[in-house]
Order: sequence, then structure tokens, then C-alpha cells
Amino acid sequence: MEKKTFVTKEQLDMIIKEYPTPFHLYDEKGLRENVKSLQEAFAWNPGYKEYFAVKANPNPFLIRILKECGCGCDCSSYTELMLSEAVGAVGRDIMFSSNATPAEEYKLAERLGAIINLDDITHIDFLERTIGYIPETISCRYNPGGLFKISNDIMDNPGDAKYGMTTEQLFEAFKTLKAKGAKEFGIHAFLASNTVTNEYYPMLAKVLFEMAVKLQKETGAHISFINLSGGIGIPYKPEQEPNDIKAIGAGVKKVYEEVLVPAGMGDVAIYTELGRFVTGPYGCLVTTAIHEKHTHKEYIGCDACAVNLMRPAMYGAYHHITVMGKENEPCSHMYDVTGSLCENNDKFAIDRMLPKIQIGDVLVIHDTGAHGFSMGYNYNGKLRSAEILLKEDKTAQLIRRAEEPKDYFATFDCFDIGKKLVEQSRHL
Repeated sequence: MEKKTFVTKEQLDMIIKEYPTPFHLYDEKGLRENVKSLQEAFAWNPGYKEYFAVKANPNPFLIRILKECGCGCDCSSYTELMLSEAVGAVGRDIMFSSNATPAEEYKLAERLGAIINLDDITHIDFLERTIGYIPETISCRYNPGGLFKISNDIMDNPGDAKYGMTTEQLFEAFKTLKAKGAKEFGIHAFLASNTVTNEYYPMLAKVLFEMAVKLQKETGAHISFINLSGGIGIPYKPEQEPNDIKAIGAGVKKVYEEVLVPAGMGDVAIYTELGRFVTGPYGCLVTTAIHEKHTHKEYIGCDACAVNLMRPAMYGAYHHITVMGKENEPCSHMYDVTGSLCENNDKFAIDRMLPKIQIGDVLVIHDTGAHGFSMGYNYNGKLRSAEILLKEDKTAQLIRRAEEPKDYFATFDCFDIGKKLVEQSRHL
């Protein structure tokens, strides 16, 4: 099976004339339509709001598009908070979920009026010392421990995760926060990553809804929102069946009506923090085959590398590859598709059956719209690529320029040798 690209070879040929590969390309039309589908799936809940996980793709142009669509920002760091403020997302448009949080980050979150989601019970006193009070609206992150299963399949291992409070700590935290002046409470949990099943969110919702009923009854705290966080995945492999967001929304509604409504909590707002599901399929890494190597295996060397997309090297993750212009040719050749880093795991694909690739062929690596560019780094002195938006009218807009050597050396400019390198790079 072949995954379809959202860009044609003719469009790419035009873009590449102006912006050389490698670069990440994003599909504005697909992104907007996907957010609309997500919001329609949860429209049954009047308070519903999607807080896009900024960590998945911290490009302000994309975040501004999402804000236009009604999304807020899920932030986890100082710079993500700054970015959100820059695109006009402040106040309750920000959910700040962090761990091992520095004081300066809590101060900025408080200044922006963000909803603060506490990761640990010890952060109650830390937050109070840092900003001088406990906000009236506060959230706590829950970790029930153990394994999270759907039927007999283990989805993930929350008990091994560093995030969230135990059940006992959650009850204690609510009582303490209420005594310190908190009036509006939320619960948050993330129990599994990249699930490709319509059952995950309804099962997570049941866990959180039942906990919310117990918390409100035993602590007297008013729970006004429940944050189902992320975890809805995407089909990286062409044979995978994609999630049906309409069915997922209906599944959560069913549990809502079974658990919360009878408990008199039918006014609780549902929040989500989806990153991968929102932007993942609407980005791709465009790269050119620049070398071929015939040794113990057949290799295709690209002008992109793990600096541009770390997931295959870091996780052994699968990303589908389309050789542009050869979509209908047989996948008759087995290749390792590699980058140029001095690391043997710098491979986008291993033993992948593809059409015959020639030097100069353009390869599209799918599903890089989340955790693609954002996980980039500068190992081997490699420079991060450009990011380009394929707009709804099919024109291309540069939304982040490619790094240059002067950018790599910029933080050395407090030393003589650094100043020399920055000056030299200006003449490249």
C-alpha cells in the first residue's frame, strides 16, 4: 500500500527551485480541516477546548493558524510560554503542564494567567513560595500507576513514567489546594502514547471521570474541567487503520453520560492536548538522494539526516517514504535510506522496499508534522532545515529559514574565537 502525499511532484519541483532541500513542508488546508473534525467530534460538550501540544511543533505560524481555529496552547517550558504569548494565546488559552519546573517558568505562567497543571504534590508549596499565592483555578496531573491495558493489550506503563501524582497524593493535593484558596479544579492524565485505536480515549475518560466523582464527593472541590491530554496517534504505516475521531468523541460522550451526568457533574468541560494527531500527518520532510552506495547492503544517502528527523534513529520509528514521480513503479529494490551523520543509527529506513532510486530523486518522508523539526539538534555541526507552509491557495510560504553557519556560532560570540567564526560565516 502507498500513502498519498499532500503535495504533487510539480508543486515540489517549483518549491525546490526557490528553497533547496532538505525542508519540512506543512499542509495548511489539511491542518484546518483536521482541527474542524476534532472540534465537531466533541461539540456535544459546550466547554470543549483543544490545547495544542506546542512541543509537537513549536512554529508560531502554525500555532497562529491553530489559534485562528479556536485552539489554545499546551506549554511545558519558558520559551513555549513566550511563543504562545507572541501569537496572542494568553490567560485560559494556555495550559501549563511541566515537571521538575524551574521557578521562573511558574512566574511567567502566572503572569500570563495560564492554567497551571501541577505535576507533583510538592509543587503546591513550591508554587506558593514562587508566586506568593495559590491560583483560584488549578489542575493536578494524575498517574494511577501499573499498566494501562485495552482488552489484553498493554498500551503503556504509567507506573514507570515520571509524571503525575498517585491516587493518595491527588486526594491530599485537592484538600490542600482547597484550603489554600483554590476554587476551580481540573484533572489531567496521560496514560499511553500514539495509540491507534478508538478505545483509548473513552477508557482514559472513564478512569478520570470516576476519579473526578470521588474527588468532588470526598474533598468538596469543584471540578470544572477534565483534561484527557494527548495519546491519540496516527497511522505511520500505510496498512494501519486511522483513528476515527468522530467515534472517539462519541465514545467519550457515552462515558460522560454514564459517569458524570448521574453524579450531577454534567457541566464539566472536556479539554484535550493533542499534538501528533493535530499536525503529524500534515507535515513531511522533503529530501534529495545525493549518493548511492553498494557494499554489504544497498544505501541511498540523502541531504537530510537525523538532525531533521530524529524519530527513526531514536525510537526505530517507521516513517513511510514516497519517491516522487515513481509512485506507480514497483517497489523492487531494498535500501537503507540514510543521512550523513557519523552515527550508524542515522537511517530513515532499513531494508525498505522502494522503487529504483536515482541520484537527484526527491523523497518525501511522511508524517513529520509532529515531533519532526521540533526534535532537531546540531550534532556534527549540522544545521536545521527550513520550514515551508503549503497554503490553502497552493502557494508556498517560508515560515522558518534554514540555519546558517553564523547561527551555529552565534552563542560563541562572547569569545574571541567565536567572534572570528561568526565573522567568517558572514562571508559564506
